Amino acid sequence: MPYADHPQGSVHYEVEGSGPGLALVHGVGGSAEGAFGTVVEALAREHTVVRPNLSGSGETTDGGGPLVLQQLAEQVAGALEASTDGPADVLGFSLGGAVAATLAATRPELVNRLVLVGSWAYPDPRHRFYFETWAKLLTADVDLFRRFTTLTGFSPAAVNGWGDEGLAASLENHAWPEPGIARQVEVGLHSDVRDLLPKITAPTTIIGFGQDEMIPVEGSRQLHAGIPGSKLIELEKQGHMDWIGNPDEMLGLLRDVLG
Repeated sequence: MPYADHPQGSVHYEVEGSGPGLALVHGVGGSAEGAFGTVVEALAREHTVVRPNLSGSGETTDGGGPLVLQQLAEQVAGALEASTDGPADVLGFSLGGAVAATLAATRPELVNRLVLVGSWAYPDPRHRFYFETWAKLLTADVDLFRRFTTLTGFSPAAVNGWGDEGLAASLENHAWPEPGIARQVEVGLHSDVRDLLPKITAPTTIIGFGQDEMIPVEGSRQLHAGIPGSKLIELEKQGHMDWIGNPDEMLGLLRDVLG
């Protein structure tokens, strides 16, 4: 697993495949492997896939203290500059979407095409309430945190599909959340990219989920309204993280978007 410098430390990332560059940026509590392990093999057939671990995940280091979006965007930039030539396509999921939007607005020379999945433009009251609840559960009881995240992160159909044994097994997955998730929750609570959206010039596709109780589809609509010329796709029957367990529909969309 390679490392690259960024202004506050070292970013830990993974890289697979060959061809045009494609960065995959994870969300809160995720990681390069946890968020994208089910799609990287297919995407790496036609792309050099770069998967940075943001601060709080993997072995990425920084100066400590509260995180900000620009800091995380610089981590993605460091991984891209170390592993690809020229601009790359960038896909950001959830908090990773806010990070990717920040990168596209502030380092446009690095971004060829932008894909924002299950993300948001600004923290409305429900968003703040959700992230504050997340933070309290994380502090009080990690088991309750995992339960709440499962119920809001996946659609009812996906949760029922796991069955009782699958749900019980999911609570034993101690690899999630990542140890530094509390810092990621805090930056997610305050992330606001409204002022940056009009500055994005890369062709942008936004994918939202109709059954997303974690980051409701309205967040994707906000992004679409703010990014000139962007395209919005809404997957009516999917929850926030359904595609991680069943990626076929998402992979089909990405083939169309990324060529």
